[in-house]
Amino acid sequence: MLRPIVRESWERCRRAGVNPYQKVVPTVLDPEALAARREKNREWLEIARPVMETLYRFVAGSGFVVAVADCEGYLLEVIGDPEVVQAIAKGNFIPGADWSELSAGTNSVGTALIMNQPLQIFSYEHYCICSHRWTCSAAPIHDPDGNLIGVLDMTGSFEKVHPHTLGMVVAGADAIERQMAMKRAWRERDLANRVREALMESISEGILATDCCQRVIHMNQEAVRLLGTKKERAVGVDVRKVLGGEGADWEAIVSGQKFITDRELDVTTPFGTVKLTVTSRPIRGNDGQCEGIVMVLNEITRARKLTQRMSGAVARLTFDDMVGEDPKFRESLRLARAAASSDSTVLLLGESGTGKDILAQAIHNASQRAKGPFVAINCGAIPRDLIGSELFGYTEGAFTGARKGGSPGKFELADGGTIFLDEIGDMPLELQTTLLRVLEQKAITRIGGSTVLPVNVRVIAATNRDLAAEVERGNFRRDLYYRLNVVTIRLIPLRERQGDIELLLWHFLERLGKRMGKHVLSVDERVWPLVKAYPWPGNVRELQNVVERALHLAGGPTLRPEHLPEEIRRVQNNLQARKDLLPVPDYEKQVILKLLEENKGNLSRVANQLGIARTTLYRRMAKYGLRCDRD
Repeated sequence: MLRPIVRESWERCRRAGVNPYQKVVPTVLDPEALAARREKNREWLEIARPVMETLYRFVAGSGFVVAVADCEGYLLEVIGDPEVVQAIAKGNFIPGADWSELSAGTNSVGTALIMNQPLQIFSYEHYCICSHRWTCSAAPIHDPDGNLIGVLDMTGSFEKVHPHTLGMVVAGADAIERQMAMKRAWRERDLANRVREALMESISEGILATDCCQRVIHMNQEAVRLLGTKKERAVGVDVRKVLGGEGADWEAIVSGQKFITDRELDVTTPFGTVKLTVTSRPIRGNDGQCEGIVMVLNEITRARKLTQRMSGAVARLTFDDMVGEDPKFRESLRLARAAASSDSTVLLLGESGTGKDILAQAIHNASQRAKGPFVAINCGAIPRDLIGSELFGYTEGAFTGARKGGSPGKFELADGGTIFLDEIGDMPLELQTTLLRVLEQKAITRIGGSTVLPVNVRVIAATNRDLAAEVERGNFRRDLYYRLNVVTIRLIPLRERQGDIELLLWHFLERLGKRMGKHVLSVDERVWPLVKAYPWPGNVRELQNVVERALHLAGGPTLRPEHLPEEIRRVQNNLQARKDLLPVPDYEKQVILKLLEENKGNLSRVANQLGIARTTLYRRMAKYGLRCDRD
């Protein structure tokens, strides 16, 4: 009576047309094909061979052979007692033979692959007579993903059958699977270590890690460079000795009691004490206990350069961006080019919107400091109580709300480059003394601190005020004025550059048109008298704003008067061949009055339309005796 699993196998073999009377397995691979199959299965075969040898040692001399086949039933290896190997080979139980059910009928190798389970086939249970003298036990082998990749088999004389044989085969297959899983885990761990190493080395900052005993367990090459040591000397050493740090702060950091972010700390190296920014994070176990720390080390100079790039401390404009042919304007550019070749302080004078900020960038980019930072600060746009910390930085605890570790000021960020002090005439008198000292000593002291930090900075200052008059009024220090007034360059207002208005208008039409996807190819002749008669209180910046507005309104390729703001179109009333045209100052006053009326006294809107700062608008209103009750 056949067991159900055997009966089902016989039925499959009968339907497949397998010859039950065959004396040998008909399909055997040639040596090249066998070698290819072994290579394809090489990874797990290397693990299986030692297991096969161990199994054989247990049964050596008892008439058994141990074999492995691939997932299609082709035998890859057969080992055993020589006389048994020779005897079983008569039925082609040899490497390269196909022992799948379709080729060899019911047998432990082929049927175990079909059923994907361990089984034992006894003598007459084999479908083909060539296997009736043998009893075989087999167990499938799976990879770590659960895929069936082969089978492990033990075959011997039916007279020596024992149920423990199947147990040995199952244990052997399990050992192969566990070793494959371990090998993959080792490989993945090794890959993870190499990925971690690559990541650590790809980071521009220094990385240092410790264990629970504060011993260094890893550091990347940047940390090695910053600390002036060698990895083999530092690993295993107390981190306090590696960093040369002392005091309660360091003790709290290395023990993981607290973490810090971008703290400026002194670190002792073989080359002396260096100042680094340090960020530390404790590594905590499941019980919440500190198992080590990771520290990120960065050079102060590199950190500042990164800050400069992130904060946009870069000059992008050059002398090519200064458009105009007016002789006075060209003379200003000539002086600026000459000033760029030196490190002398430059003072730029001119109304708001005349391009002082562009000229400052152009001077920087034409100087030897072009690769350094360009840091701009508007002294008139920062509250009086904050401008000092913005310029000179502050230490931790210098005032309520000061960030931990303090913060560098604009002078520190501009080290090696240029600082542009716009609206210098609005700087509070008390800070002018500090600025004078910085210019004389070429060093700063952060607010709340005592450490003197040298800075290598070129200063370009700008104002729309008459600084000489401000000195006489006592609003600006005379000694600071003389310190700034080394190279003075004056930019004339747009209303005095009549010949450049048309050139600038075309320039902005082309540049802004490309950016906005608007293409104006011609200008109505009625536009030119209007733009040339308008006083342009906001100067070039106002003209740029007017062109941008006109591009939005122009529906076709031609710029027309109706695309211009009302205050410019209204100029036409004064262009009817009248000789009583208002003087420019009077007309400027009328423009401001009209805009105040249209904007219901909203000074921010008026200043924006004119392209000038609110402080400049205040001064213009004071000049003409204008008041605004709302603002």
